[in-house]
Amino acid sequence: MAAHGRWLNAPIRAIAILAAMVAGLSGLAMGTSASAQRSPIQHVVVLYLENHTFDSLLGYWCDDHPGRCPDGGMPAHVTLSDGAVVTPTVSPDVVPTVLHTVQAQETAIDHGRMDGWQQVPGCQASNHYACISGYTPSQIPNLTALASTFAISDRTFSMANSPSWGGHLYAAMASLDGFEGNNPIPVKGAQAGPGWGCDSHKVTQWVSGGTVQFIPSCIPDYSLGLPNGGAFEPTPASYAPTVLDRLDRAHLSWRIYGEPQALTGGTESAGYIWDICPSFAECLDSGQKANNVLSSSFVHDAMSGSLPNFAIVTPGGKETPSSEHNGTSITVGDDWLGQVASAVMNGPEWRSTVLFITWDDCGCFYDQVRPGVNPDGTAQGPRSPLVIVSPYAKPGFTDTTATSFAGILGFTERTFGLLPLGPNDGQAYPFTNAFNFRQTPLRPVHMIYRKWPRDAYHVNPAELRQDT
Repeated sequence: MAAHGRWLNAPIRAIAILAAMVAGLSGLAMGTSASAQRSPIQHVVVLYLENHTFDSLLGYWCDDHPGRCPDGGMPAHVTLSDGAVVTPTVSPDVVPTVLHTVQAQETAIDHGRMDGWQQVPGCQASNHYACISGYTPSQIPNLTALASTFAISDRTFSMANSPSWGGHLYAAMASLDGFEGNNPIPVKGAQAGPGWGCDSHKVTQWVSGGTVQFIPSCIPDYSLGLPNGGAFEPTPASYAPTVLDRLDRAHLSWRIYGEPQALTGGTESAGYIWDICPSFAECLDSGQKANNVLSSSFVHDAMSGSLPNFAIVTPGGKETPSSEHNGTSITVGDDWLGQVASAVMNGPEWRSTVLFITWDDCGCFYDQVRPGVNPDGTAQGPRSPLVIVSPYAKPGFTDTTATSFAGILGFTERTFGLLPLGPNDGQAYPFTNAFNFRQTPLRPVHMIYRKWPRDAYHVNPAELRQDT
């Protein structure tokens, strides 16, 4: 099967490149006068945190800044599909544990009615509707300071109803390659390995022709000459290129800041599940792996002027509890967010950098805006907060043009002249209106550090892994 797969890989790559070229031509047709401005951006950084919607983090902030939020702030009341009328509450420091599988997210969205939240485990009436809640500006001072000063998008949606594994796939390739996106699980007869990717020996749902089957949670690459393209058993999944491949081809630098080694014990091992590299055989089992480094090294790189052209930062190692995932402290997460943003803003490459801050999935927290559809026809997931931090972000601006996480890849591709990976990034709105490259560059914003609450030190690794 491996030899057969390698033979197939060449035409698969050719088809992918051809599709990207077609999508690219379509995307170029969307250019505007703003996008024609010469960009000084040489570094694109994506801080990819865990499990929140726009309303759960910025809903109460919107109440104080109504001019920035056309869809409104946190509603005074939410009417659910069973007729219950719920008053949103203020979330506790430790993020409530709410199930956020593919099926849970579909249930909450309820065909676009956004009223099925009470059916999600962890958000029933018996749990006081824990997911119909949000954080006040005083609970997340660094995020709200950045949102107030720089630009936000109030119409950025996740690319699918998927929890973290799927969310981290499309952060790099703008699609799920046929996977539903659910977090991988062990399979009988196979010794489970670390994490969720090609070395995990785990499986997850994959769809073809309407048929769902469990296959290895791995994007294979048969050109590597490995059995099954790097998966632990034969797989029908195909090779799919990533933005990392496009950057390599253009001789541009990139790094994935996460947890490159499957550490053991405590909460540190949980960060490996969110690292993007292991889910792609091409990254895990090739020279690309050298670009997968610890998230704790990001601040040094930013402050020393050593940022790559493109970076994705996910919580790993000692930063794992800073993820803002269900079961972790929002204070700890906002402190780390501030540390990352401060390093970018006060580093020597500030004048040539944009930092996108977003969250990988909804965590199944309430949001009021109906998701849309991706260019490839697949359904989008719930709305995510997105803050654009850059000297050239329009100050105090809200970008209301609908897009998805693929818009970040679209921005990156247009900035560096890269071919898109497919229709989702090729046709995604790339936040054009949020920038003014002719404006006087914005100055850094002061970030603060707060003492952690007592509960912040007690993190349950099982809640972070969310294997169920």
